Amino acid sequence: MNTRLLAARVLVRVLQDGQSLTTALDSASASIDSPKDKAFIQAICYGVCRQYHRLDFILSQLLDKPLKDVEVKALALVGLYQLSFMRVKAHAAVSETVVAITKKKSWAKGLLNALLRRYLREQDALEAQANQYQPAAVSHPDWLIKRVEHDWQQHAAQIFHENNQQPPMVLRVNLARTERDGYVQRLAEQGITGTVVDFCPSAIVLEKPVAVELLPEFAEGWVSVQDTAAQLAAGLLDVQVGQRVLDMCAAPGGKTAHIFESQPQLKELVAVDIEASRMQRVSENCQRLKCSPTLIVGDAAQPETWWNGQPFERVLVDAPCSALGVIRRHPDIKLLRRPEDIAALQGLQRDILNAAWSLLASGGVLLYATCSVLKQENEQQIHDFLAAHSDATELPINTDWGIAATHGRQILTGMESMDGFYYARLVKA
Repeated sequence: MNTRLLAARVLVRVLQDGQSLTTALDSASASIDSPKDKAFIQAICYGVCRQYHRLDFILSQLLDKPLKDVEVKALALVGLYQLSFMRVKAHAAVSETVVAITKKKSWAKGLLNALLRRYLREQDALEAQANQYQPAAVSHPDWLIKRVEHDWQQHAAQIFHENNQQPPMVLRVNLARTERDGYVQRLAEQGITGTVVDFCPSAIVLEKPVAVELLPEFAEGWVSVQDTAAQLAAGLLDVQVGQRVLDMCAAPGGKTAHIFESQPQLKELVAVDIEASRMQRVSENCQRLKCSPTLIVGDAAQPETWWNGQPFERVLVDAPCSALGVIRRHPDIKLLRRPEDIAALQGLQRDILNAAWSLLASGGVLLYATCSVLKQENEQQIHDFLAAHSDATELPINTDWGIAATHGRQILTGMESMDGFYYARLVKA
């Protein structure tokens, strides 16, 4: 099947059906044998999602009325993305995209050919128009632009820019199995260049992404793929020998495994997630990394259904959030997230925080984490929690990374090459 048509159908699943890009691509990949074709389709789909608001604006300028057929519209976006952002020869981009139109929709061939060729003739003027309309200029929905500018006025332009970049591939070295400098050398022997991160002892940022199968001893659990910002959780939690530790909302298990790697001599490490399918991923990751936490499928907001009554000295609340800090890794978030989602997520975060606090031992530490850049989900959440809990005190995070917030510490997308993340630590009196 035509690769451009496959890419368009993946995009239809995102735009019309509300599927995540990851899920839609995984489904489509099952029918593709060629690694080259898979990479091409992935590049187009990620690219169209990153630049959707810009491409959609330009498409609207080329049409007299909106395209009602979502597949034809997706093909038009695929064609425009190739012409504007890829190194595909213009004649090939146009002809191959037009050829992708199925016989059932042959009426669209002439239309698609005409609008793509018109774009080539008027490209400079159309791009200049896009630059004058903010959602197109920064390729973000208007509601998200307003929210980010409200919270981070001085940093907003940089956040929008970083959201549209391809993120680095970052490794987390299993320091219980090997040491980082030695692993950097092992990578170099395989022709893979990586740079260590000074403030995160387990992190290596790769110069170029590689397939995990090419990473030395990956199958043996020496290394995992995890952004530097997410790797900071284990150090902030500061787990000690003999403690009981709880990871709430644990899937896919990266932080769970890292906690174990940082302190294998725990009394117990419990990981909880509400979905059995997601917990299966935690199990698979832990098997590869040879760690054995207690895995519980349960609702973090209702611990009475699964908790055995024994308190924990450390609790990680990796809270469900808008994920606006990881847009560069999941650009479909800009298409699928809605403004009304934020208040609902804030309520869920509050419920989980309250539940987690009831499980924490006196003198214990709770680490609250999100991959969001919105203050409503982060420092405002902690402000409200502290006001409601007289036995809670904030434990400062004294470091150079990120930005000191009213409560906790915020990493904005792209800072030190990291994803957007937020952390706050609370100690129980």
